[in-house]
Amino acid sequence: MWQEQLGGIYQIALKDMKTYYLKPPAISWGMVFPLAWTLAFYLRNPVDFAGLVPGLIAMTILFSTTAAEAVVINFELRLGTLERLLLAPLSITSVLLGKVLGGFLFGLLMTVIIAAGSILYLGLRPDIPGLVLIALPSLMVYSSMGALFSVSVKEVFEAQTLLNLPRFFMVFLCGVVYPVSALPEGLQLLSRLLPLTYTVHGLQASFFPGADHVFFQNFVILLIFLILFLLPSIHLLHRRFS
Repeated sequence: MWQEQLGGIYQIALKDMKTYYLKPPAISWGMVFPLAWTLAFYLRNPVDFAGLVPGLIAMTILFSTTAAEAVVINFELRLGTLERLLLAPLSITSVLLGKVLGGFLFGLLMTVIIAAGSILYLGLRPDIPGLVLIALPSLMVYSSMGALFSVSVKEVFEAQTLLNLPRFFMVFLCGVVYPVSALPEGLQLLSRLLPLTYTVHGLQASFFPGADHVFFQNFVILLIFLILFLLPSIHLLHRRFS
């Protein structure tokens, strides 16, 4: 039984990759947008570009995983295709995990391209195990966040519109372009409540000297965020079919 569920999750992810993610709009949000954003800040205040690479990778992870994740579930609910997946037979939880895995795989592809290009072009030598330890749970976190926004509303455009607010808040508050330590104390406290802070912190530690406990600490916090996003998403999707 569990083999069928795993196979279904994988097939849903592949179907979403082909249908939604490997398209110009998703690719532009997942890769072109973070590159353009980072270049704009670099041209405004030219510094060592290597210092912006962790933020660039963090933005790629955030925007690529949520590029279509926030609208896919609602879109298929309106078309009735999501109900047909349940005839496979697949559980509602497996359907949601398949959707999340699709965002994860697309985000992983975009992240590998951006990270490898930056490392090779700039001659960087990051801690690869540390980079992987932070990137993989981060990809799951933001894909689950996109799914949560998708199942929380009824209209497709509502999810994407609502998701833009936390995404851009996180870009400015989580150390992507400005150090968290340079923010006012109240905003520093707010940044600690946002998952991208721990993604950026972990990525910075992987590119620049950092203690091993930094990776483990950020990894654990990201897993907590994953649970906080994933479990409500499953619950809300169950309610949509109840």
